[in-house]
Amino acid sequence: MSPQKGTAKHPVSVGQFLENWGLEGDAHGGRWHRQISILAAETIEAFRRDYGVDVQYGDFGENLVLQGIDAAALPVGTKLQCGAAVLEITQIGKECHQSCAIRSIVGDCIMPRSGVFARVIHGGAVRPGDAAHILETGNVHPYKAAVITLSDKGSRHERADTSGPTVVRRLEQAGYTVVETLLLPDGEEPLKTELCRLADQEQVDLILTTGGTGFSLRDVTPEATLAVATRLVPGIAEAMRAASMTITRRAMLSRAVSVIRGRTVIINLPGSPKACEECMDVFMSVLSHGLDVLRGDAGDCGMMPNEVAYAVEHKEI
Repeated sequence: MSPQKGTAKHPVSVGQFLENWGLEGDAHGGRWHRQISILAAETIEAFRRDYGVDVQYGDFGENLVLQGIDAAALPVGTKLQCGAAVLEITQIGKECHQSCAIRSIVGDCIMPRSGVFARVIHGGAVRPGDAAHILETGNVHPYKAAVITLSDKGSRHERADTSGPTVVRRLEQAGYTVVETLLLPDGEEPLKTELCRLADQEQVDLILTTGGTGFSLRDVTPEATLAVATRLVPGIAEAMRAASMTITRRAMLSRAVSVIRGRTVIINLPGSPKACEECMDVFMSVLSHGLDVLRGDAGDCGMMPNEVAYAVEHKEI
């Protein structure tokens, strides 16, 4: 533990883990999602071997060192029993802080790729040598989603964001848990950063963006989305444009894209609340199957019961 952020932590003979707070007396405690930081002992040993640096436990700012469990390979939402405490993994990796002493010495740090963060869901004492084991793996329903609104005027508080709340409401009505909402100015770099963070660290199932898909020189949401994609899902964007064309021929001017990054689906929506709802009507009934496939919970593309109901309602079958 350590009383100040950004400093190496010193070993303690017993740590009191407080529910929804973290390690008692540690600077990272608080009512947020990164209450406890974790590293694998094997990762630290590999760093020592590869760089010839005698790093000690706590030098990376971690609270817990686990042996035999590669927490960085576990999905967000996994529950771990550590001593008397129960933790829930909330984030994998994070950017190194600017004053990181180890990075300044060897040019590398393991926290961005191997650091794991958790919150305390059941408090208790944890001591060196205590057993740790997995209680429940993550990625259980409901799906986790994030919503990003792109608007220069909105980010400057010159215009109220109405499309973002509309998208959030529709997701929550469909049973999604919206874990984060963001309002960003138009532009590629901020959006790329947030898309990578939400997909790689927060491991959300779905990211919906709204705005920035038109012809304006500042409308670069599709470019930012394609830049972070690992695979394309063109059918979703094509279906949205086809459906929107029956409402307005201007829909052909939409440059929205739909992609996958890792295990996260990213879909660009228009900037108006009405258009967002119309586009979500197109894919919401079928998207869950794709998300299940990404999770490994489904294996074929047969029609699901909710898809049958949708098709009947819209006279498709």
